[in-house]
Amino acid sequence: MSRLRAVCISALAVLSCAIGSAHAQDAQYPSKPVRFIIGFAPGGFTDLMARLLAGHLSDMWKQQVIADNRPGGGSIIATEAVAKAPADGYTLLMMTDNHVTNPSLFKSLPYDSIRDFAPITLAAYAPFMLLIHPSLPAKSVKELLALAKARPGEITFGSGGIGGPGHLAGEMLNSLGGVKMVHVPYKGGALAMVDLQAGHVQLYFGNVPTSLPHVKAGRVKALAVTTAKRAAVAPEYPTVAEAGVPGFELSPFYGVLMRAGTPPEILAKVNRDIVSILRNPATQQRIASLGGDPVGNSQAEFVAFLKNEAVRWGKLVRDSGAKPQ
Repeated sequence: MSRLRAVCISALAVLSCAIGSAHAQDAQYPSKPVRFIIGFAPGGFTDLMARLLAGHLSDMWKQQVIADNRPGGGSIIATEAVAKAPADGYTLLMMTDNHVTNPSLFKSLPYDSIRDFAPITLAAYAPFMLLIHPSLPAKSVKELLALAKARPGEITFGSGGIGGPGHLAGEMLNSLGGVKMVHVPYKGGALAMVDLQAGHVQLYFGNVPTSLPHVKAGRVKALAVTTAKRAAVAPEYPTVAEAGVPGFELSPFYGVLMRAGTPPEILAKVNRDIVSILRNPATQQRIASLGGDPVGNSQAEFVAFLKNEAVRWGKLVRDSGAKPQ
């Protein structure tokens, strides 16, 4: 046997072993608990979506999928944890539009939003509601803006974190409404909602599903929704644009990412399994009851979506004048 032939046979053997190992890895995955990291405190739509998916994946995989809340920094803390986790498929991130706004909002991040992550799928959209404390004497968006103009710098609005949709919604209302309200960031929307009810902040943009019970109980007042169309679960509320702020439109989205470098077989499997969950009629009905619109698409479609959203939301950050505090 010639030396060249021996080298070729050896190389083929190594390649065959590698392919066999990859298939075995896919077949055995997951062989231990998986961590699903959430960048916000428990209680908001991001948390609810992650826990919904985690429960179904646990049943499907016969392995525990642990919901791990790591709030703070506009989801930067959680995102960094995933960026620095082993690229072995055992750490997932429930991401929001913060992922595409943070690069425009912060001068430097402890990770690269594109290079360090592997997009899995777009999970859902969910509209926000413009909520105010009952003590604020406004029954409409127009009345709120008139009040804010009369009291510049006095009305505060809470959000689930710097650079998140709630923050940008408030800054957009400042810009398009010609008012000056003061931003107060929290480590998650649930905490901001608590302070809104207590009157520590006067305004908050909250997820429709988590907001409606408080609205119905009279603890907060809802004036409008942030999306281009009225919310199916609360059609009685106008959009902010309808209510007197032309051009106002904000559609928060939620998706799943993993660490870049994770074996492609595992990425493909996680995509298939999560998409199958999102396309299940019972799951879709549950997400709709939470006020969301389920999606579930391919990795390639999600990559293209994120690229487009990075441009769109980056412009929104710049135009709104939003800045970290």
